[in-house]
Amino acid sequence: MMSFKEQLNKKIEAVTELIYEMAPEENEEISVIIGAMNYSFKAGGKRLRPLLMYETYKMFGGTSDDLQYFMAAIEMIHTYSLIHDDLPAMDNDDYRRGKLTNHKVFGEDIAILAGDALLNYAYELMSKAVVEGDDISANAKAMSVIAKKAGINGMVGGQSIDVKTEGTPIDEKTLLTIHNLKTAALIEASMMAGAIIAGASDDEADKIEQIAKNIGLAFQIQDDILDVTSSSEVLGKPVMSDEKNNKTTYITLKGLEESKKAVKEYSDKGLEELKAFNKDSAFLEELFKYLIYREK
Repeated sequence: MMSFKEQLNKKIEAVTELIYEMAPEENEEISVIIGAMNYSFKAGGKRLRPLLMYETYKMFGGTSDDLQYFMAAIEMIHTYSLIHDDLPAMDNDDYRRGKLTNHKVFGEDIAILAGDALLNYAYELMSKAVVEGDDISANAKAMSVIAKKAGINGMVGGQSIDVKTEGTPIDEKTLLTIHNLKTAALIEASMMAGAIIAGASDDEADKIEQIAKNIGLAFQIQDDILDVTSSSEVLGKPVMSDEKNNKTTYITLKGLEESKKAVKEYSDKGLEELKAFNKDSAFLEELFKYLIYREK
């Protein structure tokens, strides 16, 4: 019997293969932008969001091939946000996933365009599923959820608060708002889209949203913890970057021990809510634990 880690690696490989099939094809006339897009999109990573989408979809008994479009789209949206986050105007980081950041390889101008292109391409893929897919209504609803969670009422909104409050003290309420919008929103979008495309009811999708919110908060606080306890070699990106950028984190507000307690509280709540569905969620439960208590 395979261990969880072996199962996870096998699933990540399968998910990666599926989303790579959706990557933009090489085109000699626009080779620079395609190369920059694929440089970051194919740079590896945990593939957390498409994996969560797939596992939630499976939990609700999904059978449509349309999910592949949405799995690739959510990873493209996540990737574009990382390219832009790393820019000198934002976090000014040189490494991501153990490789030079996009702007270090292609320049700031092309990096900005690569991020824009990945975001737009994500919507091209989802709109194709809406127009040509098996369940147009479910696909449209899933696309709507992703659009909202990725935009001003989600990730972009959270990032805007984050950059505007950088270097200034903020309270716990504001910090949790940033975490909810900037990090949890795309995790919510991933799981909700998977459930919706599989045929989940509105009530079930709402419950999935709350589970994902708790898991997303735990994930982000753990990320803050790793920024001060891990190393660049382990993480594949610079550590202490929050301190360098004078960012308020859960650690600076609450301290390391209280932050660890918060991770456990949010994760326990999310796991309890997941079990309440009484569906086959064994792998998802283990995945949550693995991601939340990860070392990189």
